[in-house]
Amino acid sequence: MSFPKPTDSELAILQELWQRGPSTVKVIHEALSSSRDIGYTTALKLMQIMHEKGLLTREREGKTHIYQPAVSQEKIQKQLLNKLVDTAFQGSAMKLIMQALGNEKTSIDELTQIKSFIEKLEGGQNE
Repeated sequence: MSFPKPTDSELAILQELWQRGPSTVKVIHEALSSSRDIGYTTALKLMQIMHEKGLLTREREGKTHIYQPAVSQEKIQKQLLNKLVDTAFQGSAMKLIMQALGNEKTSIDELTQIKSFIEKLEGGQNE
């Protein structure tokens, strides 16, 4: 099943929900407002729109709604990565990997883990 691509603001809300679990608008607003300027009504409206788009589910608990992601973090990451590979790297995963590995932020430990992952993909060593 394909989900609509979340905006940056929607992705921030999803990330909070993936991390915290089912939450109210108030909890998500407080978490987001610690790092960005976002009003409560803006957070509420975004979450209502996300519910309409099928990105969130909600259940009524008393007078409040409890929201949770309707899609897993892995599915959204895969969708966003596929879109990035298609648009920025002309469909080439190799170009993406080469760009990412050329970044000075890649540590020796990360490179070791990547090598291990590649060996597993090639049918090499198992953990």
